[in-house]
Amino acid sequence: MITVHIREFWNQLSPETQQWLIDNPGSIIIPRTQTAILNNETGEDGPVDGHGGTLLTDEDRDFIRAQARRIEPK
Repeated sequence: MITVHIREFWNQLSPETQQWLIDNPGSIIIPRTQTAILNNETGEDGPVDGHGGTLLTDEDRDFIRAQARRIEPK
């Protein structure tokens, strides 16, 4: 399974991609369409799984949740 490390690329992602990740914090696998967008934005062209998706690690999901908490209105 192919993994990505979102923390390393977060600042390269568009606000729309960041929002997609924040809106889907429980996703373990980024779907192929979103993987293609992510790869385009980061310049990465890593291999994908058999369905074109990319695996998020536990660390990735924790980071995304932390970003979501950071931008929640107070």
